[in-house]
Formats: sequence, structure tokens, C-alpha cells
Amino acid sequence: MEMPVGSSTWKGTWKQGKGTISTESGTLPAIPYSYASRFEDAAGASPEELLAAAHAGCFNQALANNFGMIGLEAKSIETSINVDLQFVEGRPTIAGVHITTRASAPGITREQFDGCAERARANCSISKALKSEITLEAQLID
Repeated sequence: MEMPVGSSTWKGTWKQGKGTISTESGTLPAIPYSYASRFEDAAGASPEELLAAAHAGCFNQALANNFGMIGLEAKSIETSINVDLQFVEGRPTIAGVHITTRASAPGITREQFDGCAERARANCSISKALKSEITLEAQLID
């Protein structure tokens, strides 16, 4: 399996600079972002917004898979993710992530639904990534 690739460019200072966020697939083709789009509700993307969208998609597939594991099929799943971005000691910090989901799976009991949703929350790959080790390869160029 190929590893998905995301990339970003940046020029300038933290608050006055600007950059782009892209995906190798072209789904996000050099979307602009800045301090203002990230922290001041200006037009443009933010890394946390993209993380939230990825997490919602991952959660939905995990929930559908969990339904399938008990012989059921999702009629619909709608999920939103709120990333609680705060400044802690002057640094942007993800303080938490809240998942809100609404789903329909004919024949499911409340107990089954709760179990499937909890497994999706704990085990979708984005949830796991938020707890994983992060490695780094850094190269200084002139």
C-alpha cells in the first residue's frame, strides 16, 4: 500500500507569512493558508480543519466497517469533528477532539450502535495517529 502524501509550503513570518497545503492526489491543489486563516477566521485553510475532515472520513468508514462486522449495513452516517485548538503558554495546542455522529443502520440496537461507535472512535487510523509516535527527518538547506 502506498503511503498518502501531504505537503506544505511557507514563506515569511509566523503571523505575516503565507503558504499552501496540498495533497499528492491533487484533491487539495495548493490551497492557501495563513496565520489569519488558521487563528482569525479569515479565508483559507487551516491544518486543524483538514485534520478534522480527515478524521470524520476515517471515523465514518470505521463505523460502517463495525456495522458490517455484526451483519448490518449503514443507511447513512453523518459525522462532524470539532478540534479544540487553544493557545497554551503562547503555543497553539490541540486540547481535544470531539466527534458528533448521526447514523442509521436498520436492525441495530442501541447497545450495538454504542459499541460500534466507541470502537470507531478508538480504532480509526486517524484516532490512533493522534496518539502515535511522530518521527522526524530534518535537513537544513542554504
